[in-house]
Amino acid sequence: MPNAAILCVDDEVSILKVLKEQLKRCFGRQYIYEVAQSAAEAWVVIDELEQEEIKILVIVSDWLMPHIRGDEFLAQVHQRFPKIIKVMLTGQADEAAIAYAYQQANLYACIHKPWEEQELQQVIRTALG
Repeated sequence: MPNAAILCVDDEVSILKVLKEQLKRCFGRQYIYEVAQSAAEAWVVIDELEQEEIKILVIVSDWLMPHIRGDEFLAQVHQRFPKIIKVMLTGQADEAAIAYAYQQANLYACIHKPWEEQELQQVIRTALG
């Protein structure tokens, strides 16, 4: 069983399903693929993986979510886990939110919805390489 994970966070189940499928097609059984429908749920997953000593390599987070925006969530993740690669997925983030994420979360990349599978895979592959 792999000891490294990729976590996808989005409030839309259909997007999480597509992200997981596209990442599995690219990386196969190399990683564990986790999903969360909110930042709060993502923290539960992060804590569980940490307890199981599974290293989270990448978090792909939507920007527009209930309760907390993706740029703020990723900034919180960065404070606690600076080595995790952070990618933001957005259809609506303005330039200020994207700039905030690059500064405060050490954002690796911002992918705009709708994205191409090849673009997602290339960003993650490059980040991990």
